[in-house]
Amino acid sequence: MLDMSGGAPIESCGKRGPLIVISGPPGSGKSTYARRLAEDLGLRYYSSGMAFRVLARERNVDVVELNKLAEGDPSIDLEVERRTIQVACEGNVVVDSHLAAWMLAGKADVLVYVKAPLMVRAERIARRDGRSLEEALEEIVRREESHWARFKRYYGVDVTDLSIFHLVVDTNAYTIEEAYEIIKKAVTTRIRKLGYNSRDKPL
Repeated sequence: MLDMSGGAPIESCGKRGPLIVISGPPGSGKSTYARRLAEDLGLRYYSSGMAFRVLARERNVDVVELNKLAEGDPSIDLEVERRTIQVACEGNVVVDSHLAAWMLAGKADVLVYVKAPLMVRAERIARRDGRSLEEALEEIVRREESHWARFKRYYGVDVTDLSIFHLVVDTNAYTIEEAYEIIKKAVTTRIRKLGYNSRDKPL
């Protein structure tokens, strides 16, 4: 397992406001829900996926290729996750990340996992990116296989274990609005119980 020291140590997280993590596989809707939740609650939004894409552009490769490189180069994941943890530890943020939920399980105030069937997610990504269904499906499968393998190898994380999450939502069972309202209700209820008001400032 990788040593995350040198970044923001998880044990010393001194967050000054709520820390909410939205996780899920590609095409599940996590970015959509995380952005909207951050806006509605007056919190910052941070995406480790965006950070990963930035690294891909810096290296002049696509996301799939960077995933392949990351299988043999732990420094890629390490850099992305250190940045994510550093932002998360400041608090007052909604983090959109696949891996961060497991790494921040003892520190996050709310952990939400969104999911949907593989073909549904592929169709969403194909529509979003203007690509063929076959291309979207191939990319999802490759990315997920890569994620599962290296997260287990580097971090000891089994991303199929959802027991750490406070809420798991199948976004295919509801409309976008219905799923969002379920997530928002659960999140706002929990953070208020933890001492935050509707705009997520300490009471």
